[in-house]
This record gives sequence, structure tokens and C-alpha cells, in this order.
Amino acid sequence: MKITWFRSLMVLAGIGAIAAIVVVFVLLYLRKPVFGRMPQGERLSLIERSPNNFDGAFQNLVDTPFLTAGATQLSIQIDNLMAEKGSPRPPHAIPAQKTDLKSLDVNEDLALWLGHSSWYVQLAGQRILIDPVFSANAAPLPGFIEAFTGTSIYSADDLPRIDVLLITHDHFDHLDYPTILAIEPLIDRVVTGLGVGAHFASWGYDAARIDELDWNDTLALTEDLTLHATPARHYSGRTFSRNKSLWVGFAMQTPQRRIFFSGDSGYGDHFAAIGERHGPFDWVALDTGQYDPRWANLHMNPEQAAQAAVDLGARALTPQHVGRFTLAPHDWNDPFERLVEASKGRDYALWTPTIGQPVHFDNRLQVFEPWWTSAP
Repeated sequence: MKITWFRSLMVLAGIGAIAAIVVVFVLLYLRKPVFGRMPQGERLSLIERSPNNFDGAFQNLVDTPFLTAGATQLSIQIDNLMAEKGSPRPPHAIPAQKTDLKSLDVNEDLALWLGHSSWYVQLAGQRILIDPVFSANAAPLPGFIEAFTGTSIYSADDLPRIDVLLITHDHFDHLDYPTILAIEPLIDRVVTGLGVGAHFASWGYDAARIDELDWNDTLALTEDLTLHATPARHYSGRTFSRNKSLWVGFAMQTPQRRIFFSGDSGYGDHFAAIGERHGPFDWVALDTGQYDPRWANLHMNPEQAAQAAVDLGARALTPQHVGRFTLAPHDWNDPFERLVEASKGRDYALWTPTIGQPVHFDNRLQVFEPWWTSAP
């Protein structure tokens, strides 16, 4: 089908708009702290000594081309402008329930989804916050990557004191500048990948409470809670420089439980290695959305997430990187529908809580409805 002059004009206009956004992006970078800071000094020296750092940048464990299927940044923008639009955003508010985090018994082991890849976790008497994004958008510019209606139900004011803040990597949908500033008085300790601490230091966090880990590093948070930084297959960067800081997953171990958060990750052999080293896991939360054949190495599709759960020896699986922001052109509920099918006949249980619904680890009977099928 030939492209009409009007559609061609729209493509050119779209490319022009993208160029304008890039210019604004650069100007903001020069003036605003939202982009953080590049590692330097002792932090940079530590990075340079990492076996996972080559020629000034971190590398994945296996070859990971950034784009696939012959895609380029320009072709992606043109395809997105020209393609038929499905339902990348829900037509109605997302169902959610707001649990009072401050009233929870800290001695009860649980996880509570805050949307996308954000979690509140209680384990071995510790309150843990993972990749919190309380902003209504996941981008440095207002009006871009807006949260789905009904998903912004939590804020810093809803949090109790947090023993440990975990950050998997520095992308805006995982490391949100306004959120990090707002929660600073509540955070006792920050644990993240190598280099990410530079952002926190530039935003006023005391270096004494920041731990930066390499892949396969282990940190004893308490006598009963051990944290492992695990490999992931992804990339990092808040500006045009990529892979100057490390992207990680987190495995947590207590005498009673083993749980795992993948962070952002494409599929790879590292999941089987993590399962062998730190599993089997009672529960895992895996990257299951924002996939596309044009960046097939960077995020898992639902079928790959299902296989990763098997590789990890998971007894229960919950999808993450879903349900709050659109970063890929697939239908917003496609990850859930496909994961349900991919999980049939598997040895793990599929747990799909709504935002704000606690996931308990004490073997109690829990009901997780297919909330993504709810009518307006």
C-alpha cells in the first residue's frame, strides 16, 4: 500500500517533533538534576575494576544487540507513527486496592505491588522498597509515558520507615527523581548496582548509607536476611551515554524464604544459573511486559518469562514491568493474557495481584482475580 502525501507529511512532522524533543532533552540535561550524575572518583575506580566492565562500559554476559529484526531508531519511530494502533492504554481505570502500609505487621513476610516494577516487601522483619515510582509519568519530561488511570494511589506519605531501598538500574521507570527526593528522610540504606550510587550522591544521599554491588555480590542485610545482586540482560543510562552503571536483579534469602526480582531483563541462560546458585525460589517477580521483536534481547515476552520461572525453580510467579506504563506498542493487557496461557501445565502457581493487594508467603489460601478483564 502506497503512503499518501498526507501520511508522508505526518511522518516528517513526527520526526521533526522527535528532533525538537531531543533538543529540549539536551537543554534540560544541562540545567536539571533529574538526570543524575556520572560515576567519578572512587566510585569510577570500583567500576573500572569490575570484571563486567570493558572499554569503559558494562557488558551483558552474552552478546546483546540493542535492536533486532533489522530495526533502527528511525525505523521504530516511523513504524510507530504509521502502524495501526491497538490498545496500548486501558480504556478504563485499573482496579486497585490501597493497603495501609504503616499498619502492616513488620514480622509478616509479604510483598505488595505498587505498579509496574515497584514493590513494597517485608522480609525477616525488614521493610524493603524496590524501584519506587510514585510520579504520574515515567520520563524526565512532563506529559510523556503517563501512568494508567487508577494506578497512582501511593505516595511517599504512605510509606513507613524503610530499612532498605533497592534499585535495579537507573532508567526513569525504575529510578524516579521526584520519588527519590520525597522518600529520602524515610530511607535507612540504599543498595543498587555499581555506578547508580552517583545519582543518589548528587541528590543529597549520604554516601555512608549507599551500597553498590556487582553481579554475584552478596550483602548480609541482617543476621537473617541475605541479599544477592544477580546478572540481568539489559542496559542502563539516563542520557545518551549507555552502560556506565550496572543493571541487576535481586535474590533475597532468609532461613524460611527465597524470593527473586529480575529487574529489567531479556531472557538468557543467567536465569538457570541464578536458580542453581540461589534457588529454588518460593516466589519470583519477573519482567513480563514492554517487549517487542525490535528489541527482543532487552525484555522478556510472557512465554520467555514463564520459561524463566521454570529455570529459577519458582513455586510462584508474578509478572512485573506491566500494568502502569506503556513503553511498547503491544496491547496493555497482552502480557497478562499470554502469561496465563504460557503458565498452563507449569509446576509454578501464577499470582496476579492488583496494585495494593498483598502477596503473602505463609502458604495461606490467596485469590488473585484476572483483574485485567474487568469492565469499566
